[in-house]
Amino acid sequence: MKHSFLALLVVVLISCNPKKKEEIATPKIDNETEILKYIADNHLKAKRTESGLYYVIEEAGTGKQPDANSEVTVAYKGYFTNKEVFDQSDEKGISFPLQNVIKGWTEGIPYFKEGGKGILLIPSELGYGPDGAGPIPGGSALIFDINLITVN
Repeated sequence: MKHSFLALLVVVLISCNPKKKEEIATPKIDNETEILKYIADNHLKAKRTESGLYYVIEEAGTGKQPDANSEVTVAYKGYFTNKEVFDQSDEKGISFPLQNVIKGWTEGIPYFKEGGKGILLIPSELGYGPDGAGPIPGGSALIFDINLITVN
């Protein structure tokens, strides 16, 4: 009797083996309602992409248009939907390859040409996700005022 109980216990423990960390799906954070409220409250005419990114083109620009592999110089201000600023560049902007930034920028900046200005409204899954980074808490929707200065 002891042996069959022990065998049953071993089988139960093996079948209850927790999943490895990489097998556990990260829950999706839904920022859609928060972003839509921001758009409505600020009377924006935003377009939504299939990924959930919203963008507003205030000035399309007239220069070169980047793609996801371009290096660009962008002046920006980043803030949360409560308008609290978490980061911003000076008017000269910063240069970077679009492959080295958050997905929302990689996808959104190519909607503009050089000289273009607008807003990117980025759900957390296209930003810093559930973990956040620096002053950005996990799950945060992000708003960026952007000015595409050059496509390098």
